[in-house]
Amino acid sequence: MAARARGSVRALLAALLAPALLSLLVSPARGRGGRGHGDWDPVRVPPLPPREDAARVARFVTNLCDWGVLATVSSLEAVRGQPFADVLSLSDGPPGAGSGEPYFYLSPLQLTANNLQENPHATLTMSLAQTDFCRKHGFDPQSPLCAHIIMSGTVTKVNETETDFAKNSLFTRHPEMKTWPSSHNWFFAKLNITNIWVLDFFGGPKIVTPEEYYNVTFQ
Repeated sequence: MAARARGSVRALLAALLAPALLSLLVSPARGRGGRGHGDWDPVRVPPLPPREDAARVARFVTNLCDWGVLATVSSLEAVRGQPFADVLSLSDGPPGAGSGEPYFYLSPLQLTANNLQENPHATLTMSLAQTDFCRKHGFDPQSPLCAHIIMSGTVTKVNETETDFAKNSLFTRHPEMKTWPSSHNWFFAKLNITNIWVLDFFGGPKIVTPEEYYNVTFQ
């Protein structure tokens, strides 16, 4: 009798919890960068620029992406001098009106920040695989049709005149950053771009100069 009662309770709990669990599984993640790309209105997102305009494609990808993978040279004794990659949240400014400068919010407690202190050279990769674009078109994340860009340069702290813009750019897209522990001594940094490669079609990467990249204007 007791076993039958316990079975009935389990069945009732399963029936009550099933809709909630299903909702968690199928609903888009909230916040930017989620499956539905968060608070970015998909109706207002412009289409991918023409592939012939590689510089504009690069600016488009930079402005649309909320995170990227930054590769640095490791300063850890066990892997000193070897490649070291980490996922970092980033922003180049408001949606549709970015500056092209990838900004980061870093802490001295991060391994990446320690690497950069010893060697500021880094390479950043950003991909539209984090948006709905590639999923809607059925593009594999590695496919060049799933547009992604690679940038190299040096990462440095932003100066006082740039701090407000960097802060607003990052905190607008990543509001959770405001609540991170102040004891971690967070600071704003950016990638000073020296080289850009664009992959948006088969046949190899397209090279874009920083001058071409920053000369792009948005309507």
